[in-house]
Amino acid sequence: MNDYYDVRIKESNLALLRRKYGDERVSVIVGDICDAELMEQVFEFMRPEWVCHMAARAGVRPSINDPFIYIQANIKGTTTLLELSHKYGVKNFVFASSSSVYGGSKSTYFSEEESVDHPVSPYAASKKACELLAYTYHHLYKLNISALRFFTVYGPRGRPDMAPFKFIDRVSRGVEIQQFGDGSSSRDYTYISDIVDGIVRAIDRPHRYEIFNLGKGSGTSLKEFIDLVQKHTGKEAKIRVMPDQPGDVPYTCADVEKASRMLGYNSKVTFDEGIRRTVEWYKDTYNEQEMDKMNCPERQANGLGRAPSLVDLTGIAT
Repeated sequence: MNDYYDVRIKESNLALLRRKYGDERVSVIVGDICDAELMEQVFEFMRPEWVCHMAARAGVRPSINDPFIYIQANIKGTTTLLELSHKYGVKNFVFASSSSVYGGSKSTYFSEEESVDHPVSPYAASKKACELLAYTYHHLYKLNISALRFFTVYGPRGRPDMAPFKFIDRVSRGVEIQQFGDGSSSRDYTYISDIVDGIVRAIDRPHRYEIFNLGKGSGTSLKEFIDLVQKHTGKEAKIRVMPDQPGDVPYTCADVEKASRMLGYNSKVTFDEGIRRTVEWYKDTYNEQEMDKMNCPERQANGLGRAPSLVDLTGIAT
């Protein structure tokens, strides 16, 4: 479990899964997916028939400051799992890619058929590299693989460095939020239940090698986003306008026709409803005192104040 954000939040999410489904259905192994020896032991003991690989080092902006950890965690980690999946005869390998691979695409809807050879951040480049390596394993060993390009996932228990959580948290507590650019940038925000539905569909429907967009299929401007947060929190946002950030793309919107046709995927939750649900969860889960302790905005925003990520990786697999 890396320190990209407060590890206690991740531990809380794992504890929730164990309480809900029990130890007979949920096994938690603490280790590093780059540790080939450890992962070999896991595959030998568990003998998985399906692999759903969601582990990664996340974050566009932090990857510019510290690219090496992204090469280690994302590319080496994925290669380790691909190699073991081939070796142990896994029937279907599904993994998380990212809409970041589209870079500065000018298309109205981002399609899986587009060339994505010009990533604009180390994070995006690492995800594109994983897609290429996955195809190589399919070609060499006939491993069934689906790469899922997620479009800005949000919702309850989401990453605290992502805008939906940060904005809800800060507006709720009367803390200033940062608006990068003039508010016209647009994202295809996808509610977590829609993403989970797409993942399960991909696991249940093996394909030889396919890439699928998982998104809502429509964009929301930053200005509209902030307006919705104000609407559902019932509070006025204190906004500081900041310059556009290196590595950020001005617009994302998924073409989900392929996922609809081949997986039966269709998003169901509008952004308005998703923000309403996330605000409701936030109010039920946190109070102001708890938020000050766990998710101080100055420590969680855009990589500021995080522990250094160039850590001794040998100490992770414990």
